[in-house]
Amino acid sequence: MPQTIHLDAITALVFGEIGAPSSLLGRHQIGDDVSIRVFRPWAEQVDLINEETGVRAPMTLLHEDGLFIADLDPAWAEASYLFEAITIEGENETFRDAYGYPPLLTDYDRYLFGQGENRQIYHKLGAHRRHINGVSGVNFAVWAPNCYKVALIGDFNRWDPRAHAMENINDSGIWEIFVPGLETGERYKFEVRSHNKGYRAAKSDPYGFFSELRPDTASIVCDLGQYQWNDAEWMAARAESNPLKQPMNIYELHLGSWKRKDRGAYLTYRDLAEELVPYLVEMGYTHLELLPVAEHPLDASWGYQVTGYYAPTSRFGRPEDFMYFIDRCHQNGIAVILDWVPAHFPKDGAGLNYFDGTHLYSHEDPRQGEHPDWGTMIFNYARNEVRNFLLANALFWLEQYHIDGLRVDAVSSMIYLNFSREDGEWLPNEYGSHENLGALAFLREVNELVHAEAPGAITIAEESTAWAMVSRPTYIGGLGFTFKWNMGWMHDTLEYMEDDPVHRRFHHHRITFASLYAFSENFVLPLSHDEVVHMKGSLIGKMPGDYWQKFAGLRLLFGYQFTQVGKKLNFMGNEFGQFAEWSEARSLDWHLLEYDKHLQMQAWARDLNHFYREQPALWQIDFEPDGFRWIEANDADNSIYSYIRYADDKDDFLIIALNCTPVVRENYRIGVPRAGFYAEALNSDAEQYGGGNVGNLGGVHSEDISSHGLPHSISLRLPPLAVLILKPVG
Repeated sequence: MPQTIHLDAITALVFGEIGAPSSLLGRHQIGDDVSIRVFRPWAEQVDLINEETGVRAPMTLLHEDGLFIADLDPAWAEASYLFEAITIEGENETFRDAYGYPPLLTDYDRYLFGQGENRQIYHKLGAHRRHINGVSGVNFAVWAPNCYKVALIGDFNRWDPRAHAMENINDSGIWEIFVPGLETGERYKFEVRSHNKGYRAAKSDPYGFFSELRPDTASIVCDLGQYQWNDAEWMAARAESNPLKQPMNIYELHLGSWKRKDRGAYLTYRDLAEELVPYLVEMGYTHLELLPVAEHPLDASWGYQVTGYYAPTSRFGRPEDFMYFIDRCHQNGIAVILDWVPAHFPKDGAGLNYFDGTHLYSHEDPRQGEHPDWGTMIFNYARNEVRNFLLANALFWLEQYHIDGLRVDAVSSMIYLNFSREDGEWLPNEYGSHENLGALAFLREVNELVHAEAPGAITIAEESTAWAMVSRPTYIGGLGFTFKWNMGWMHDTLEYMEDDPVHRRFHHHRITFASLYAFSENFVLPLSHDEVVHMKGSLIGKMPGDYWQKFAGLRLLFGYQFTQVGKKLNFMGNEFGQFAEWSEARSLDWHLLEYDKHLQMQAWARDLNHFYREQPALWQIDFEPDGFRWIEANDADNSIYSYIRYADDKDDFLIIALNCTPVVRENYRIGVPRAGFYAEALNSDAEQYGGGNVGNLGGVHSEDISSHGLPHSISLRLPPLAVLILKPVG
């Protein structure tokens, strides 16, 4: 019987070159007899044990590198069996045959994946606990179509690529193996050997659910189905919600630097659940936006160079710990948004780059496949399997982790083929233009998928150009995002606020210009992490003037942001006036709250947050002109702005006045829609916020004097560098 195995096959096996291992290993029927073969490079001796009869059959060493064979009678044809080995160290080990089980992926799974339509492919590709005929183990599957051999390696097989060669299922390019007896917690990689130029590498699992802590890069077998969620009420309410008509006050946060333990150790996901969630509730935030949580090797990338798209980073704990954190957010009324990075991926050798010896996930031509600014690779959105990888990933976070939204990073770099490229450095599309048609189709598809499969979940585009209809439905030609960051508003506003107040009269339009396009998209007004890094300084550091004026200016900035149309976003540390530029390498400067000015700044942010949530006029009509009316937009000489915000009920409105100079303005008259008493609901110059307590003694009565096209008016004492918010009473 040994002569039935071709010598070339044995040679391929022992040199780790075999691409169809089940043709050689496992149980084989030869006439009426049975041949069982196993390859165990570290075994001195292997016996077969018939589980039904207990009969033991010694195996013959066919090749000194560890190929064992047993020629058996027909009674073994259907028998369940085990291997019992003595290792070269003299230890006993018992294991089952990895080549006796059907694949997990069906023909239909593989077909859908090839079409880019297998929305839950993460249930099949990757590593999954599985039970087959009473046998438990882990199924591994990976897409690597340009390999002639793929092997599973890990602690369980001494990282020997010869021990668990995988099977290319029906030549689909998907390689699969079931390893009986494996449990969660096992470390593993895929060793790939390519048809292309002899490329050989050990790769992390693209669909791996958990990874080693950097700098190590192995994937770890993990069962995501064990966590018991306690947010059913939240999820049901979210499905019935309309995010456009709700308050949205986002706290943007980097998990590793919000706060640190003694000696600089990270807070874990569970630590953050106990410390961060109560802080968000106390401060009045509605949403938490996390800089990318997906696994990444470089701390200084802040998470934006992802290597593990399906794995929350192990820096802060295990996947179930991250689930617990999300759960606690939901139980306390906090929605969670993840920064998601489908625009590019890094060149790290264990990751997606050159995965099977070819540019499988990107483009071969660097004019399409490499990002010139970031030294990263650009996804090939036109390839079905790549698009499927990303589409399923979006759905994965929403379904498996109950995430409430995705903020999509660097959308501009996706939709323009010539983004950050000079002439000759990019390739036009089939129509000779610069639009990336594959990326546009992908973005529309992912937005449609999110809104269909996760009702109430949102998508937010960071898109910095004037591309039209980013946040409009796909059926009218839009990209389908729920919201878009208003980068123009952010830049104009900060440039204005950085000006010395004596010069602001010459740049009055920087504030009013945003009104020309305010309703062209569903905007979020961001004061994000990007504005407090790379030598830009902190937000309070941008404010001109002395110490008092800096805090007054920051209070004014927040007051303006929260009373304008659009949802709100602020980066951590802004709320208490951190002076130092943000660094991912250390905690925020919480010790500043020992000083009155910073504590008062935090109190202003807290009260403004809560006031915003309590006032429908500030969020019910953010995206239609009916929610906003200028009272006075052109008083450049005094650098004063005034306007009205309306709720759905037009009798519910607020009057807002901004004084952008350090000069008190006496008897400043503005028009109001109706007669009555206008209570001073918030005054950023109040003493409790660190101001000079200049104001209107709690409010003013209107006069029957028309002004600014309105039938009545009020005369105000406007505090310096401050915002007044007034609400009609009765």
